[in-house]
Amino acid sequence: MSTHISHISFNKAKDSCGCWAELRDASAKSETGCPRFAGFQSWIWLWGLSGILNAPLSHEDGAAILKEAFNKGITFFDTADIYGKAGDNEIMIGKALKELPREQVQVASKFGVYMPDGMSQVHVKGSPEYVRKCIQASLTRLDVDYIDLYYQHRVDTSVPIEETMGELKKLVEEGKIRYIGLSEASTDTIKRAHAVHPITAVQMEYSLWSREIEEDVIPLCRELGIGIVAYSPLGHGFFGGKGVVESLPSQSVLELHPRFTGENREKNKVLYTQFASLAAKHSCTPPQLALAWLHQGNDVVPIPGTTKIKNLQANIGSAVKLTAEDLKEIAAAIPPDQVGGEREYAIFSKYSYRFANTPQKK
Repeated sequence: MSTHISHISFNKAKDSCGCWAELRDASAKSETGCPRFAGFQSWIWLWGLSGILNAPLSHEDGAAILKEAFNKGITFFDTADIYGKAGDNEIMIGKALKELPREQVQVASKFGVYMPDGMSQVHVKGSPEYVRKCIQASLTRLDVDYIDLYYQHRVDTSVPIEETMGELKKLVEEGKIRYIGLSEASTDTIKRAHAVHPITAVQMEYSLWSREIEEDVIPLCRELGIGIVAYSPLGHGFFGGKGVVESLPSQSVLELHPRFTGENREKNKVLYTQFASLAAKHSCTPPQLALAWLHQGNDVVPIPGTTKIKNLQANIGSAVKLTAEDLKEIAAAIPPDQVGGEREYAIFSKYSYRFANTPQKK
C-alpha cells in the first residue's frame, strides 16, 4: 500500500459533471469574500451532537454550536437519519435552521442504515420504496423543502445500485434533493451509480490511520470528477488530543472500537506520541496537523465533528501550510501497517466499501 496519494496533484482532478464544483461553490461565500468551501473551514459533521461518541447535547446546546459555526463561515452541515434516537440529530438541525438563512446553508443527510437495537445490530436497505420513505421522513424532521446532498449511507448489496439510483434521480427531478452521494461504496458501485446520474460526492473514512482508499477509490473519484468527503478525519478522535488517547469520554461508543481497546490502544499510543512531536514542530495542535494533512487541495474535504465551541474554533483556526516533504514526513509518522486494530466497529465491517458490490440489474 502506498503511504500517501499525492496531495500536491489535487487540482488535476477533473469535474466531468460539474456537480462537485457547483456544490463547492454554493458554500464558498463568507463575510470576507474568501472561498470557504474547499476544506474543514466550512463543513461540520454533526453526529456527535446526539450522543454517538459521548453523552448527547440538548437541542439548545447543539443549536448554539451550529449558529457559532455559521457565524464563523461554516455553511455545510452533515447529518443522517440514524444520528441520535428517532432522528434526533435531524430534528436538532431543523430547529437550528429556523434561526439561520436557509439559502446560505447546505444540508447533507443520509439514508440506508437502520439500527433498531442500537449498536447491537445493523441493517442496510436500498430499495426504491425505502429511499422514498426515508427522504420524506428526513424532510419532515429537518422541516425543509429539500436536502442539498443526499447520501446512500451504506450500500445494500442485495439491490442493484441502478434501482437505488433510479429513485434518487427521481428525487432530484422532483426537487426534493439537489445532489446525490454515496458512502462506503466500492469502485464498481461508484461507476455504475455514476452512469445512472452524476455522483457529486463519495463519503469515506479517510485519515492518517485509515488510508486504504488511496489505492482505488480516490483515483476513480478524481477520474470521474467526484468529490471525496472524509469522515472521521481525526481517527474517531484519536488525533484530537492526548485526553482521548489516555482516557475515553464517558458513555462513549469508542469502548467498542478495535483501535481503542486493549493492546491495540497501547500500540497506537506510541504512534500518537510520534505524531504529537510533529505537530509541535509545526507550531500547531495534533488535530490541526491531521486536518491540514488531508486538506491540501480542492477535491478532498474532511468533516470533523465536535461538541464544544472551543474545539470548533481551534479547527477553524488551523491554517497550517505543508510542503510535499512535510506531507511525506507526516504520513511516515503513522505507518498504516503499524496501526493496531481494524478501522471499523465489528458490526459495520461487512458493510465496508471492500464488500459493497451489488448484483447486476436484470
